[in-house]
Amino acid sequence: MATCKTETEAAVDVRDRMNIVIVGSVDHGKSTLLGRLYADTGTLPEGKVEKIQAICKQQGKEFEYAFLFDAFLEEQQQGVTIDTARTFFQWAGRQYIIIDAPGHKEFLKNMISGAARAEAALLLIDALEGVKDQSKRHGLLLSMLGVKQVTVVVNKMDLVDYSQETFALIEKEYRAFLAQLDVTPQFVIPASAKRGDNIATPSPQMAWHTGPTVLESLAQFSSESEQAEQPLRFPLQDVYKFDARRILTGRIASGRLKVGDQVIFSPSNKSAVVQTLEAFNIEPPPTQAQAGQSVGITLDEQIFVERGEIVSHESSLPLVSTTFRANLFWLGRRPLEMDKSYLVRLATHEVECRVAEIHRIVDADNLSLDQQQTNAVVKRNEVADVTIQTRAPLAFDLYSDFETTGRFVLVDDYDVSGGGIITEMVADREETLRIEARQRDFAWVTGDVTLADRAKHYGHRAALVLLIGPDTTGKTFLAKKVESTLVAEGRHVYMLDPENLRRGLDADLQEGDAREMIRRYGEVARLLIDTGVLLISTTNSFNLPADQTVEAIRTLVHPAPVLTVYMSQETTPSPIEADLSFTGPEDFTSTAHAVLTALKEKGIIAETIGNQPVFQFSI
Repeated sequence: MATCKTETEAAVDVRDRMNIVIVGSVDHGKSTLLGRLYADTGTLPEGKVEKIQAICKQQGKEFEYAFLFDAFLEEQQQGVTIDTARTFFQWAGRQYIIIDAPGHKEFLKNMISGAARAEAALLLIDALEGVKDQSKRHGLLLSMLGVKQVTVVVNKMDLVDYSQETFALIEKEYRAFLAQLDVTPQFVIPASAKRGDNIATPSPQMAWHTGPTVLESLAQFSSESEQAEQPLRFPLQDVYKFDARRILTGRIASGRLKVGDQVIFSPSNKSAVVQTLEAFNIEPPPTQAQAGQSVGITLDEQIFVERGEIVSHESSLPLVSTTFRANLFWLGRRPLEMDKSYLVRLATHEVECRVAEIHRIVDADNLSLDQQQTNAVVKRNEVADVTIQTRAPLAFDLYSDFETTGRFVLVDDYDVSGGGIITEMVADREETLRIEARQRDFAWVTGDVTLADRAKHYGHRAALVLLIGPDTTGKTFLAKKVESTLVAEGRHVYMLDPENLRRGLDADLQEGDAREMIRRYGEVARLLIDTGVLLISTTNSFNLPADQTVEAIRTLVHPAPVLTVYMSQETTPSPIEADLSFTGPEDFTSTAHAVLTALKEKGIIAETIGNQPVFQFSI
C-alpha cells in the first residue's frame, strides 16, 4: 500500500483535477471499489486501515474495503463544507473528485443544474449477473448527461473463476448496447475490487487481460482544460452609460480578453475592438482579464448590443439557432407541456420558447427505459430528451464543450421549473440565411458615422415596422399613415413596398422564387436600416406563410428591432405572435398613433427632453 502524503506534499504534487462519477448498483461493489482506490493510492489517513480491521475483528465481521469508503466519507465531512455525495483521492499528480449521489434523481438534478460536473465515469457491472436492465439504465444516464469518457469495470471476476470467456461475452454485449446510445467506452476492465485484481496493479489471475488497470485508465482520461485556456465566452450582464462612455459588463465564463481584441457579439453578429477594460477600485485599469473575473469593457465604436449577448473571438464562435435539442430535468408543479410558452434563461439571455417535440421520457427515480414518444407532457422528476424552439435566435454551445453556455433553465409563470443541458444544435428553417447574414455582417464596411450617431441625430433607432395580413385589410394604407405621421414629427422614415422590388430588382424571378424574393428584400431592408431609417413595410408579395416570412426577415435584418403589426378583417387569431393586432380599423389615425406608442415603449423612438433625445433604453 502506498504511503499517505502530507497535505503540503499533496498540494505540491497535484497538477490538475478531474470529476469522476461512479455509476453502478450498490450490490455491484461500488463502495468496495472506492475503498480499494483510497487505500491503494495512500489517500487514507495513517492507521485508518488497521483501525477498521480491528473494529471488524472486535465485532466478529469480515473486513471489507467498503467499510473504508464509509469511514473516509465521514472523515472528509468533518470540518469541511463538502457535498455528501463527493469524496476525493489523488494519484500520480492528479486529484480525482468522486461524485456518488445517493439516488438517480438527486444526481441528475445536480448534474443538469451544474451542481456537479462529471468529466468521466466508472461504470460497474457484476460479472456474475452480467448485463442486466440496471446496467443499461446506467448507460442511458451517462448518455443523457453527455459523459463521453467511460471505463466499464466488470467487477467480481473472482466469482466467475476469472473466466476470460465470461468477460468477453459481457464486454461484447455491453459495447453493442452503449453504441446505440453514442457512448464508446475507452476501456472495459475485468476486476475484483474485493481482492484488488486490476484495481491498482495487474492481476496474475487474469494475465490474459493486456489493458490498463482501473487506476491507469483514469490517468488516461483527459481533464477539462483550464477555463482560461478555452475560447472566450463573455455573456453580457448589463450596459451602463457613464458620461460619454458605454461600459459593457459581465463575468468571463472562459478564455481571456484583452485591450485591442476584435470581438464578436452573438447572436447579433456585431463586431468591435475592445478599447479599455474597466474594473472596480483597481488602478491603473487592467489591460487583460480571464475566466472567473467580472469586468467591464468599452469599445472603439458605439454599437447596439444588449444584455444576453455572448462575446467571443471570431476564431471560435458560439452556435446560433432558434432550435436545439436538450436533456431536461423537470421540477415544476405543473407538467411540462408541448407548445406552451415558457421562458428559457441561458447565461444572461432570456427569450420565450416552446417545447416542439418530446423524444423520450425517463423517470429519474428508477431510470425507466420506456420511450413515451406519444406523451405530450413531462411530469415532475422526469427527465426528457426534447427539442426546444425559441422565439428569437439564441447563442449557445453544446454542454459537452462549454458548461456555462450549454446549460439553461426553463421558467414557468415566474418559477424556475426545470433545468437542462444542450446536446445538439438543430438547424432551423433560417439557418442558410443566418449564415449568409453573419458572413455579410463580419465583412460589412462602415463609415465614420455610427448607428448611435444617427439615432441621436434622428431621435430614433433604426428599426423595421412590418405590417402583416390579407391584402384587403388596408395595411398598405396604414403603412402610409404611419409614415406620414412619423415624418410630421420630424423622423427619418421610409415606406418600402415589396411590390416595388418585384417590378425592378426581382424582375428576373418567377412566382416560385419566394425565398429568393425574401432574401433580396431582406438585403435591401438591411441597407436602408444601416442609414438609420425607420422602415415601414408590408408583406404583400412573397406567397409564403406569414410566420415563415417574418422569421426570414427578422434573420436578415437582425439585430435591428422589428415591430410586427397584424391586420385582419375579422376577429381571427393571428398566425404569428404579433406585437400589435388590429381588426379592420376604420380610424387609421388612432391606429397609426398606437403604432407610434408601441415604438416608444420598445425604446425605438426617443422622448425629447429639451432639445435632446432620451431613449427609454440605452443605445
